[in-house]
Amino acid sequence: MPRRPEPVAAEPPLPLARLSALIYRSLIDDLHAHLRARGWRDVRPSYGFVLLEARRRSLGVTDVARLMEVTKQAASKLVDAMVTAGYLREVAVDDARARQVTLAPRGRRLLGAVEEIYAELEAEWARVIGAARVEALRADLRAVLEARHGALPSVRPPSR
Repeated sequence: MPRRPEPVAAEPPLPLARLSALIYRSLIDDLHAHLRARGWRDVRPSYGFVLLEARRRSLGVTDVARLMEVTKQAASKLVDAMVTAGYLREVAVDDARARQVTLAPRGRRLLGAVEEIYAELEAEWARVIGAARVEALRADLRAVLEARHGALPSVRPPSR
C-alpha cells in the first residue's frame, strides 16, 4: 500500500510585532538612503528621536537621556553633536547649570525633508495596496496606540 504524504502544517500568522519591526527597519533604511541622496549626509538615526521631541518642547540633557535611554554623558555628547551640526540650538535658562536646547532652523528643514520622504514612501505603499488601505492602516494603528496610551506617545528608539 503506498504511503500517504505527511500533511503540511500551515504556517502560523506572522506576529504583528515582527512585521512592525520589519516595516520600521525598512522605512528607516529607505528614509536615510533618501536623505543622503538629497544631501543630508550628517544625519544619524538617533537624531530623529531628539528632533521630534524638540519640535514639541525645549529639552534638557536629562530629557534627552531619558528619551534615548542613555546616560547623561552620552546624551550630552549627542546634544553637542546636534548643536554643532545646527539641528538644535541652545536657549538661555535661569539656572546656569541647566542646559536647554530647542529645534534650530536646520532641524526644522530636516524634519520637513523627512515628512516629504515619508509621503513618497507611503505613496509607494499606496501603489501596492491602494491609498484607501494605507489610510485605513494609519487610522487603525493610531486607534490602537491611543487606546493603549491615551494619546500618541513620544517616538523613541527601541529599548535596549
